[in-house]
Amino acid sequence: MADFSVADVKKLRERTGAGMMDAKKALAEANGDIEAAIDALRAKGLATAQKKSSRTAAEGLVGVLVEGTRGVAVEVNSETDFVAKNDKFQDFVRKVTAVALALGSDDVEALKAAAYPDGGTVGEKLTDNIATIGENQQIRRIKSVSVTQGAIVPYIHNAAGEGLGKIGVLVALESDADADTLSALGKDIAQHAAAMFPQALDADSLDPAVIERERKIAAEKAAESGKPAEVQAKMVEGAVKKFAKENALLSQVFVKDGKATVEEHIARIAKEAGKTIKLVDYVRFQLGEGIEKEQVDFAAEVAAAVKG
Repeated sequence: MADFSVADVKKLRERTGAGMMDAKKALAEANGDIEAAIDALRAKGLATAQKKSSRTAAEGLVGVLVEGTRGVAVEVNSETDFVAKNDKFQDFVRKVTAVALALGSDDVEALKAAAYPDGGTVGEKLTDNIATIGENQQIRRIKSVSVTQGAIVPYIHNAAGEGLGKIGVLVALESDADADTLSALGKDIAQHAAAMFPQALDADSLDPAVIERERKIAAEKAAESGKPAEVQAKMVEGAVKKFAKENALLSQVFVKDGKATVEEHIARIAKEAGKTIKLVDYVRFQLGEGIEKEQVDFAAEVAAAVKG
């Protein structure tokens, strides 16, 4: 057996970005010589991933998958939309989404460590994709939803293929209503969520930091009014409540109705069906959401390349 340790494998992976199995094989073939292993990986094109991993990946695809009363959404990023249309990349996203559903965890690192259907781990396949496709790619986030009884309804906006697109939504409805009723209702709610971008299921679930920021903004506006302190306090509370109502899914005005809230619409459908229906969770992943994209000056980039 070649003379190298787990620490050597880790060091080689850190220096090259190669997958675990590729790193171990390279060290074995190089009799534990890290520098020789690096050369071997570079020759195979597997040592390019580390350099590429520093580049911003804000394109890609969102994958959604439902099985029975469980569903999952996964965002996998690439640098360009061109790669998102690549069959190999799309196949990867589909398989990773299926692995995530079986895993039942929202931990990205756990997903990377999970077995990939074609062999190796998800993380190793990701590293291989970076090297062979030629762009940085990242598994950014996962969210799973489930119900005890009812339906998980998926929706893809701007679909690039089955279960793949730019915006992926899952709606979790806890109910004993019939499948057709829940499917139609779930699709309506999912399309609403895709269009209206709620930040949480209800007001109590909104990020406290976001609420505090809105409170500070409202306080500054109220102070500019010059009104008495007690009036300003009411103005602030009113502004915060309005923000919470407009950004929580259940209290948003349902887009297909224009009058009732999403919660009221659900109650109406439940009454018509003679069943109890509760929206217990949802996922809305929009590709690249919150990622600060690099602004590339192509003229400067070309000039720099010419200078060597």
